[in-house]
Amino acid sequence: MAEKSSIFDMIGPVMIGPSSSHTAGVVRIARAAIRILGGTPTHAVITFYNSFARTYEGHGSDRAIVAGLLGMATDDVRIREAFDHAKEAGLQYSFQGVGNASTMHPNTIRLQLRDERTGHAVEVIGQSRGGGVIRIVEVDGFPSDFSGSLHTLILDADDAKGSIAFIASVIAHDDCNIATMLVSRKGKNDVARQFIEIDSGIKEITLEYLRQLSWVRRVTYIPTID
Repeated sequence: MAEKSSIFDMIGPVMIGPSSSHTAGVVRIARAAIRILGGTPTHAVITFYNSFARTYEGHGSDRAIVAGLLGMATDDVRIREAFDHAKEAGLQYSFQGVGNASTMHPNTIRLQLRDERTGHAVEVIGQSRGGGVIRIVEVDGFPSDFSGSLHTLILDADDAKGSIAFIASVIAHDDCNIATMLVSRKGKNDVARQFIEIDSGIKEITLEYLRQLSWVRRVTYIPTID
């Protein structure tokens, strides 16, 4: 009987394995998370939920998530040695599994990341939907819904009247078309977080303008994730 192929079998630059949900999607969730963090973390707590909790070791999702945290792309041949590369990079990580989270998608990952060099920290929840497709559904407790297949702008701003319309106008003047927008806030007049997917890249001068606005606290820009 022929041997089953594993996640680490390669045909040229293309990764093949038991499931793209457990490989390519996992890498892309991690790549989205480090862009939100603003760089490679020094510490990571990685929690796999439901079917991921039962299969992440056998299907290589553990190596895939660490590889993504190091910035590797889905076709990077170094994924099979991701643990070794993490040690060289000084990335400390731990894995947890929760096998019965009924409210969560079957292939869900929570990433709690910290970069001691900058003091930045972030918590990201992502879902791997199959075929390498992902959804980032929560960031730091704020509900979100973006895929990384489009350019994504994340803004933390005061919950001021007219702020959403103003941001939309600025983006429009940069000749960027908004595909989706989700605004989350933890309470009235509290900080609001805007998640905006746009069809094309946004200019650096526009990002700098947004950062200079007195009521905007943070601007994160995530180009399309491969």
